[in-house]
Formats: sequence, structure tokens, C-alpha cells
Amino acid sequence: MPEIIVKFDNKIIEKVVTEKPRISIGRTSDNDIVLDNRGVSRKHALIEFTPDSAIVIDNDSLNGTFLNDRKIMEEALKDKDRICIGKYELIFNSSTERENKFSDLDGTMLLQTKAHKERLEADKKQKQITEKLGCSVIVEVNNQGEKREHLLDRDVVTFGKSKFCNIPIKGFWAPQIAAKIIKEGASFTLANLGKIGYTKVNGEAISRYDLRNNDLIQIGRSFFKFIEAGA
Repeated sequence: MPEIIVKFDNKIIEKVVTEKPRISIGRTSDNDIVLDNRGVSRKHALIEFTPDSAIVIDNDSLNGTFLNDRKIMEEALKDKDRICIGKYELIFNSSTERENKFSDLDGTMLLQTKAHKERLEADKKQKQITEKLGCSVIVEVNNQGEKREHLLDRDVVTFGKSKFCNIPIKGFWAPQIAAKIIKEGASFTLANLGKIGYTKVNGEAISRYDLRNNDLIQIGRSFFKFIEAGA
């Protein structure tokens, strides 16, 4: 059964397991997941379940719903996806525990926190990049803070030292082909082709990994950020 882990200040405060086809998220007590904060709208968002998928839907909320740091209106969920609503983070997962909910408040407050403003600004910049280029991208970041964008506009994009690779990586001992990104429909999978531990996502070594918006990729000495185009 699907589970939603609710976190606040990086601490787990609730785990919600459900067999319902739809759950509501919001500030008032008639929601399935109650987020007790005035930055959350009364009926902020929904998650709809089918036998094969789960979809998060923003309900015209004042402060917006973010999936993996990207503002969305409606988006399919993947395992371990992060939904940000106000000051809360909801992790889409699977488990069996359930805990308490919260109380009710009147009136939604427009969030003016630094973190929320930064999230909105980052989302705006990312959308400008993908709308300009017309597809999801990999942004390479070097030690001087300079950025270079690489298009993910083909079925397979390769990283390595070989001149035949689409994206070059740094290092004298870098392999000819170190990793690749495979595009399957709207999904992007990163596969390590070098030695174990050569490719990392968000600091963790991977062999294969389904990329999410804002993931930080390290391949040898080269660093990239994955920016997913909106649906």
C-alpha cells in the first residue's frame, strides 16, 4: 500500500498509509493529511491512486505545490519523490505505519519565508531554461561557478573522455565512457558504466538511478544538475 511520510524541519511527524483512491492534503481537519500551517491552503492538493500509478494535483493553492523542487499543477509520482507544501516535505513511499494529524486554522497566509522565495525563484529559472531549450537538460557546474547546459534531446546521452561521448568529463584517468542517461518516455535513467562508485547522485554511489528534478550528479570529478522539463 502507498505511504506518505510527512516531514517538518527534516523530522518525521506523520506516516499515512491508505487504500483510498484519492487523499486530500490541506490545513483544515477534514483533509486526509492535515498540515497545520497558515502557508498551507485549506484544500491545498490531492493525490490520486490507480492500480498502476499515483498522481499529485495542486488544487489552485495560494503558495503552490512543488515536486522535487519544481512547481507543478499535476504530475505522476515516482517512489521516493519529494512533495513540498509550505514548510512541509511529503515523501511518497511504501510502508505500513500511521500516526496522528493536526488541528484546524482559518485563513491562508501568503508565505514570505526566504526558503519559499528561493524555491520559487529557482523554479522560475529552471522553467526559463527548459522552455528556452525545449527539453530536459543537464547543467554542468565547474569550480569557478560557470554553468554549461547539455540537452537531453535524444534516447541516450553518454558521458566520458571519448570524443564520441555527448558530454565530456574531467580527469586524466577518466574512462572513455563513464555513464549514460537513457530516455524512456518522460523518464530519465542514469547508468554508471565506470568502476563501482564512479557515478553518484546526491552523494550516493549508484549503478542505475531514475533521475528527479534537481538531482546533483557527480561523475568522477565532474558535477551536473538534472533539470526536468515541465509536463
